[in-house]
Amino acid sequence: MLKDLQELVKAEVISQNTADKISDFYHKKGEDSTNRLFIIFGILGAILVGLGIIMIIAHNWDELSKTTKTFFALLPLVGGQLLCLFTLIKKQDSVAWRESSAAFLFFSVGASISLVSQIYNIPGDLSSYLLTWMLLCLPLIYVMNSSITSLLYIVGITFYASETGYWSQPQSEAYFYWLLLLAVLPHYYLLFKKKPESNFVVFHHWLVPLSIIISLGTVADKTGSLMYIAYFSLFGLLYLVGNSVIFAQQKTRNNGYKILGTLGSIILLLTLSFDWFWDALRKRDFQFNEVITSPEFFAAVVLSLLAGGLLLFQLKNKSIRDMKPVAPVFILFILAFIIGLSSSIAVVLINFFVFAIGILTIKDGAKKDHLGILNFGLLIITALVICRFFDADLSFVFKGILFVSVGVGFFAANSWMLKKRKTNE
Repeated sequence: MLKDLQELVKAEVISQNTADKISDFYHKKGEDSTNRLFIIFGILGAILVGLGIIMIIAHNWDELSKTTKTFFALLPLVGGQLLCLFTLIKKQDSVAWRESSAAFLFFSVGASISLVSQIYNIPGDLSSYLLTWMLLCLPLIYVMNSSITSLLYIVGITFYASETGYWSQPQSEAYFYWLLLLAVLPHYYLLFKKKPESNFVVFHHWLVPLSIIISLGTVADKTGSLMYIAYFSLFGLLYLVGNSVIFAQQKTRNNGYKILGTLGSIILLLTLSFDWFWDALRKRDFQFNEVITSPEFFAAVVLSLLAGGLLLFQLKNKSIRDMKPVAPVFILFILAFIIGLSSSIAVVLINFFVFAIGILTIKDGAKKDHLGILNFGLLIITALVICRFFDADLSFVFKGILFVSVGVGFFAANSWMLKKRKTNE
């Protein structure tokens, strides 16, 4: 294109001023691409160098004295700090230097803690090790203004929450996780304000909600049934955040909040479209004092209030007809949950909700002339049909009719959409 610009100018297709603007645009775009690659390879290089040093030391570890071991255990840590100091003094404006040196120091901290603990037989478990590592590296995010450290930190605290709340025996509460997550959010916010389209921001858009989804289950204790309300409200909140004005300009694949909120709500509805959960719920004897003092109840109430408040805020200047099908699912589930405490009709309501969401999504896709949205609605209905296929109460003839109907629906809807496009063209 750049080679053809002068030819276009001579043919008077475009002016010289326009050609200069096009040339400047693509040169700047090329520089951005080069800088992005430099950052990626710088980070990977720093990580590989750190791992290589650890492997070399580990190969000769048993032959070293305790003093020598301590020296080599602290060497990557000191080297990483000196590298970060050099970056702050000489290369502060270089993203590649900041990110690579911070990533090297991040792993050096973890390696040094582990090695010193092994050398001097300092007792401790994996949870305390991860907590210490993340606390020491938290200031690094802000001192170095490092987004890769922020991402690694989020992975680390998620691992800490999972180790504490899921995998350790006996299990314990991972309440520190929520404080650790709050501590990194200012960096996320500032990064989003300054560079809303950067790859680091996109990774945060996916990793933050995914971390919360994984870690929410650690609050479950004796009234685990309430966690379904908490998760529905969480997915509703994530969807509403992703559907807000802040994320309006984001591409769909970059909007982790909206995608995870949508998929989470649909998957939970499909899971609860079977009788097993509702049968167990009706047999459960809930004690009022036990319920209102449980962490599950607290999580469900807080998340439901947050999701409900955000839904009301978004509908403040809109008609209820503009509300997306997935947005009110958490409210509908709360109603179904209350009904399900005493009646088997709740499972029918859940199946109706899934079917209605599928139909409304198909309608929305047809209205917007968007094949992706339309086919997503058809996939929701297909998933519901597959779930009902495993119900023993339905005959094979009825199941076959359902599959044939969905297949015909796929073909007819897509054919109608393509014909509509050709007619408009």
